[in-house]
Amino acid sequence: MKTLIKLETYQAPIDHCFDLSRSIDLHVVSTKDSQEKAIAGRTSGLIELGETVTWEARHFFITQNLTTKITLYDRPCHFKDVMVKGAFDSMEHDHLFKSENGRTIMTDIFLYSVPYGVLGSIFDKFILKRYMIRLLRHRNLVIKEAAESDGWMKFVITPTNRTGTC
Repeated sequence: MKTLIKLETYQAPIDHCFDLSRSIDLHVVSTKDSQEKAIAGRTSGLIELGETVTWEARHFFITQNLTTKITLYDRPCHFKDVMVKGAFDSMEHDHLFKSENGRTIMTDIFLYSVPYGVLGSIFDKFILKRYMIRLLRHRNLVIKEAAESDGWMKFVITPTNRTGTC
């Protein structure tokens, strides 16, 4: 059974939000509680279409690795990362961005399934889903704070990509 998490965060401007959401370095900052670090593939900077990143992190007292690949990239409106290898049975994360009335609506659609049958489903229902929501909300707050201040400049070195609206 798949679990869906959908979150919306309001912030501005769209190009900063898009780039900060694909910044490996900002991801590390936003997940410091789980000691997340990029150990293979793209390990810093802005991840691009077709690239992978392998994350090492400590969740639930266990060090785990998760490899994702950017499978869709439509700047600055949408990109998607999909699990290639990791603890989930499957995982897809769509990052959607829409400019509306001078602000950006950033939508996360996080879809995953867990292993271990009924035990995995129970763990997901009572623990994992809430944990993932908290992790995604915190990450989005860090993105929001950087996007709405000069903080974005630490993570987006050279904005060489075209700008646009969705």
